[in-house]
Amino acid sequence: MSNSNLTSAINNPITEDDIANYLANTPDFFERHAEMLAAVQLTSPHSQRAVSLQERQANMLREKIKMLELRIMDMIRNVNENMVLSDKLLQWARTLFLNTDPATLPDLMADELADQFAVPQVGIKVWGVDEAYASAPFAQGVSDDAMLFASSLTEPFCGVNTGLEAINWLPDPKAVASLAILPLRAGPIGSMAPAFGLLVLASPDAQRFNSTMGTDFLARVAELASAALSPLR
Repeated sequence: MSNSNLTSAINNPITEDDIANYLANTPDFFERHAEMLAAVQLTSPHSQRAVSLQERQANMLREKIKMLELRIMDMIRNVNENMVLSDKLLQWARTLFLNTDPATLPDLMADELADQFAVPQVGIKVWGVDEAYASAPFAQGVSDDAMLFASSLTEPFCGVNTGLEAINWLPDPKAVASLAILPLRAGPIGSMAPAFGLLVLASPDAQRFNSTMGTDFLARVAELASAALSPLR
């Protein structure tokens, strides 16, 4: 090796990246040097002992299979939970559709929600109703601010109890730690029509209706409730 090449080699030593790039771009290297693969020893991730490359790869595959199995079990569990929720939602909707007395519908709706979905407290208020129902308890005791707040909600609100007016519609407001507030309005989910009611779900568990939970299911409940209550208007 010439002095210039030697100097260049010293000043620019081969790095691990150089070796990795060479092997990545020379796929037949280990075909020509197959004995090297059998001689490679790596540290086991589960102990300090050295294992062969084949054993290390087998361990990695077992870990990947285990992770996939866990993901599949999570998917199956989620599917089962969704099926249970769907069945309960259908039972709730069926009860509402079979009701023939609009005046009893709000209380029936709240009671069935509490029963089907194990919600400790459920409250409901409806305004702008027909004169025949204007004196009913569900149509009384709602301030203009509460009506404006309901119309401002574009989707169900979930979070901790901050003393909103709506908790006073519940049997035991002091026991509320978290709540879900569902605006009731005409039209499909996402409609910007003014709200004509609020459905309140409450729990003493601060995490039952937390601010990070998804609201798609609650939005469906609100849409069905809004449609069912249309005879009151």
